[in-house]
This record gives sequence, C-alpha cells and structure tokens, in this order.
Amino acid sequence: QVQLVESGGGLVQAGGSLRLSCAASGRTFRNYAMGWFRQAPGKEREFVATIRWGTGSTYYADSVKGRFTISRDNAKNTVYLQMNSLKPEDTAVYYCAAGRDLGVVRTSEYDMDYWGKGTLVTVSS
Repeated sequence: QVQLVESGGGLVQAGGSLRLSCAASGRTFRNYAMGWFRQAPGKEREFVATIRWGTGSTYYADSVKGRFTISRDNAKNTVYLQMNSLKPEDTAVYYCAAGRDLGVVRTSEYDMDYWGKGTLVTVSS
C-alpha cells in the first residue's frame, strides 16, 4: 500500500523558514516525479514544486522560485521542501504527491497518482 506522509508544518513569522518532509513507502518511486502542492483557504490547490526522483531535476512555481527548494534523500525515501523567506500568502495546507515520470515537467494535480493527507503551514505577518 502506497503511503505519502507529510510532516514539518506549523506556525512561523513572515521571513522565517520551515522544512517539510514527505516520507514515501509502499513501492519504488525511482520512476516517479514527486511534487508539492498547496491549497489556501477558499482557493484551489496549486502546484508548488516538483522533482524527478531518478534524475533529481527540479521545477518551481514562479511564486516560490528562489525561496523554496525541493530535494530528495534516496536512502530515506523522503522528499523535502525547504521554505525560506516565508510570506503570509504562503499560508496553506501543503500536500505531497507522486506521479509517473513521463520525461516532461508535470505540474497538474491531475497528473498525480498518489497523495498525502497534507500538513498545515501558517505564516503570520
């Protein structure tokens, strides 16, 4: 049974940092792309960042480029999202997701096959 379990969310002041973790289990993810999405209150879920597990190549939404970094640890089967210079508009539930790596950047939630339950990030002004 595939499981993606997020952790690391919490309350932080604007300008601060948090690191989210996504522990993946239940299958081999070498041929998958891992993604982080977020959903703010009253808004649709949106793409944040993705990493191809096999190559390590990454892609970011413009809104987080230069502030967030996605990475993976093969030994721990874990994906991370380091978030720096946080802004109140980053407040959202952050979800980890996995979708088959088809060799192109995938940023749509409909491309994802597996989802975690999410972790809440609140950034105070």
